[in-house]
Amino acid sequence: MKIGNIEFKNNLALAPMAGVADRAFRELCIGYGAAYVTTEMVSAKGMIYDDRKTRELLDFTRSERPIAIQLFGSEPDVIAQAVKKVLEFKPDIIDLNMGCPAPKIVNSGSGSKLMKSPSLAAEIVKSAVNASTVPVTVKIRTGWDEESVNAVEFAKLMESEGAAAITVHGRTRKQMYSPGIDYDTIAQVKRAVNVPVIGNGGIKDIPTACEMLERTGCDMIMIGQGALGRPWVFSEIDDYLRFCKILPEPPVEMKLLTMIKHIEKICEYKGEYVGIREGRKHAGWYTKGLKNSAKYRRECGQISSLGELRSWAVDIIKEQKSYE
Repeated sequence: MKIGNIEFKNNLALAPMAGVADRAFRELCIGYGAAYVTTEMVSAKGMIYDDRKTRELLDFTRSERPIAIQLFGSEPDVIAQAVKKVLEFKPDIIDLNMGCPAPKIVNSGSGSKLMKSPSLAAEIVKSAVNASTVPVTVKIRTGWDEESVNAVEFAKLMESEGAAAITVHGRTRKQMYSPGIDYDTIAQVKRAVNVPVIGNGGIKDIPTACEMLERTGCDMIMIGQGALGRPWVFSEIDDYLRFCKILPEPPVEMKLLTMIKHIEKICEYKGEYVGIREGRKHAGWYTKGLKNSAKYRRECGQISSLGELRSWAVDIIKEQKSYE
């Protein structure tokens, strides 16, 4: 699989999840086999106004390549200016978000709101492509709602303006992240364009990964929520696709050691005060599915230091072993 001249080691990508897919999580997922990662969403306006918090989202290392920086915005000229600034960070790809369903993003005219304005979206892509020296890709949804599914026409228009790949989340904006994936529309997009198509939505394990690939014919799959608390999902899927090998479920010790490593990295990059508070949600995801997981979710909200985190993890391991 290639986007422009950029080649990937496999067809597994990590989705650009706001507040989650930071440097620590991207590095962890790459270690487990993700071939392609994208930064958290970056505001085009924040970029051109040199906002400090916006620039912090662009911190990545050589180990994360190939990496895309994802921009959102609704004004072609602002997008063009932001692209030029983003290029200073030397991304491999620039991705334009036209699929985010969050009210704050939609109400600003960005994200999936652009699915309702194909001509404006096309101008945005054109301005980004003209300003960029690296491939520009677009992430979309199937449409705004069930009555206006327009992903095929939308994707063709984006391709005509120079988009080098299209990622399709198989739900409408109205559906948000509710169950059910529209594989047929993603398959139609794949048949309609000549650039790579990345399938996204509902991928959490080997069966759902295979279903996306088989039912859509997409070139790559992008995993988002399915990697939360389970970054090893990439190695599970990769081993199956390469060797038809099903890896065993990781033991509790491995899961919690991965959790500690993950949150330690967040603390290393952001400081312990911020890192622990951001790490609490990850701790909840890592303990999901364990016996007494509801109790663990309550407890992790009170953790205030790495020392407490490590002691808490040891106690969980002991408790889980007592159930065996």
